[in-house]
Amino acid sequence: MSSSTAIAPVGSRTDLQSAGAANGSEEQYVTFTVGSEEYGVNILAVREIRGWTPESRLPNLPDYVRGVINLRGIIIPIFDLRARFGGGLTQVTKRHVVVVMQVGERTRGILVDAISDILAIGHDAIKPPPDVDSGLIDAEYLSGLYTAENRMVTLLNVGKLFAGEHVDQDPAARTALEPT
Repeated sequence: MSSSTAIAPVGSRTDLQSAGAANGSEEQYVTFTVGSEEYGVNILAVREIRGWTPESRLPNLPDYVRGVINLRGIIIPIFDLRARFGGGLTQVTKRHVVVVMQVGERTRGILVDAISDILAIGHDAIKPPPDVDSGLIDAEYLSGLYTAENRMVTLLNVGKLFAGEHVDQDPAARTALEPT
């Protein structure tokens, strides 16, 4: 395995939280791109941002789970966000990054094209996802939409993004995906 180091650890969040969030009406979001779309996740879920490291494949994983990596002794699954949203598998380059997140008791990584920004977003500036009856938008993954400087940022609900994980695999592979 390659010895990749974290390129932007997010350990002490006090500086980021204090920037504009003193009154509690704002939250910080790490934003990133997948193709031409920009997404954001609450910074409190982000453990670190890493450069791409090749993954180890496990049998019978869904297409959107690329495999697992060893993160300082913790085996974490890497989800291809493009594939998760129906855009096909990402053709990975050295420029891609993995956003490592804590989702409840589990640590997960998502493969994205690039990190965009860290935004302080007021609760009143977040718009609800559009009501689309035809099923074109899987709104359960979305926590809202935010317009920043003439660009739309889709805010993701990471709890629900990973809630549908059901990986049918052998017991050894299932154990590899469980937190230690």
